[in-house]
Amino acid sequence: MITPPGVLASQQIDAMIASGTIVAPPLVDGQVQPASLDLRLGDVAYRVRASFLPGKGRTLEDRLPEFEMHRVDLAGGAVLEKGCVYLVPLQERLALPAGLSAVANAKSSTGRLDLLTRTVTDGGTEFDRIPDGYDGPLFAEICPRSFSVLVRPGMRLNQIRFRNGDAVLSDAALRALHAEMPLVDGTPMIDDGLGFSVDLTPGDRDLVGWRAKPHTGVIDLDRLAHYDPAEYWEAIRTRRRSIILDPGAFYILVSREAVTIPPEYAAEMAPYLAMVGEFRVHYAGFFDPGFGHGTPARGVLEVRCHEAPFVLEDGQVVGRLVYERMSQVPARLYGQGIASNYQGQGLKLSKHFAAP
Repeated sequence: MITPPGVLASQQIDAMIASGTIVAPPLVDGQVQPASLDLRLGDVAYRVRASFLPGKGRTLEDRLPEFEMHRVDLAGGAVLEKGCVYLVPLQERLALPAGLSAVANAKSSTGRLDLLTRTVTDGGTEFDRIPDGYDGPLFAEICPRSFSVLVRPGMRLNQIRFRNGDAVLSDAALRALHAEMPLVDGTPMIDDGLGFSVDLTPGDRDLVGWRAKPHTGVIDLDRLAHYDPAEYWEAIRTRRRSIILDPGAFYILVSREAVTIPPEYAAEMAPYLAMVGEFRVHYAGFFDPGFGHGTPARGVLEVRCHEAPFVLEDGQVVGRLVYERMSQVPARLYGQGIASNYQGQGLKLSKHFAAP
């Protein structure tokens, strides 16, 4: 079957599973998203002394003895400790044909917990990028940055998106698409993608964001709407339309722009240039076809400051959305008939926390 160029849609992912291009145990409900596949943890986690990549021509199994400290059985549930690095074999593996590549990313809720989760392959020389023709297993490198977490086999912390060729929209094509179907409310900032700026306009009770507390309890990733935000987060309030980011601290903020991803497109959030300040939008996330469609939704920003305190001001550009064409329109769209926790969102913590 000839696959049109672009990001593969849900029905095409279903076909890849049926053909053996994706090898996996029986899927669970909601695992196939409009333009991606959720990846599931296996039964064991390897505690390693440092993050590493296997390197060209080397398998992860070859390299693991150099770094392994001990093994953690996940079968009954196990805590992954804050500040430690783990490698977990995933239940899915790939047998990609020539021309079909993949990119992986942390899921939205994973990123909002500051749970650094990256995909590793045999022979890999970079994280989260799977070259065309790759045939082999997948692994998740997990490093809890702010909170220790309780995990079990089958949990889905990261997701993978498949691409046939290059379908990234040029700035000219993005402007034309916005003229045909507005992608943001107001005038778009288009420069190597659609610019995102931070919203620090005082809202309800002057709340503009959240900062992770340094000493908290464990978060069980199966518990939804369960935890009291006040036990894990400090509310950030201001009337000055600016905040000072502390080095090493992790923040949840929100974009000023409410965006739309039309059904024929997908998008990925990329960090902005490092020269604009001592901070970084920490996790680049996938935006599925249909996100904000009908009801534009703002982007939640996971921000970490680096070497020096930095003044972040309302309206400062902090990221950009890179739009890509879909190979096909997905059979199911984000927010329509599937579990979509963040459709129509504003400033919002992960789904594990009760409403503040």
